[in-house]
Amino acid sequence: MLSTLDMQILEILCEDAKVTVPELAVMTGETAEIVQASMDKLRSEGILVGVQTLVNWERTEREFVRGVIEVNVQPQREKGFDAIAQRIMQYDEVRSLYLMSGAYDLLVECEAATLRELAQFVHSRLSVIEGVTGTSTHFMLKTYKYGGTVFESPSADLRQAVMP
Repeated sequence: MLSTLDMQILEILCEDAKVTVPELAVMTGETAEIVQASMDKLRSEGILVGVQTLVNWERTEREFVRGVIEVNVQPQREKGFDAIAQRIMQYDEVRSLYLMSGAYDLLVECEAATLRELAQFVHSRLSVIEGVTGTSTHFMLKTYKYGGTVFESPSADLRQAVMP
């Protein structure tokens, strides 16, 4: 069971992963040692699993293609969807993988250097996995918001007001 301090630390880190242990201590009213012990516990329990830098790659020269693939699968006896998910997540192209409810079973967020590489991943590696019964690929064209962070601010409204 998570303590109030554990929850405070997680919520703060979700807003800003750069917050240091001394800063967390001040923000939570605890000592740095207590905060560090809480973070160590959260890591050992698999709750605090990593820290990522959020980059707006669309503002760089890096060329890449991102896609979202809806995957239908036939779950395996006594393993459900987990065995197929374990296999899919091993591919370097896969950035995120979710079990879903609704019209499809798994949602795969993936990335490749080119459209051809992403298409080859889908038709040569993903769709041929035993238990995969169908895929539907969608390409991401632009990111407006990710992980709670706005990437593209709304532009100023340049329309002129119309007076009656």
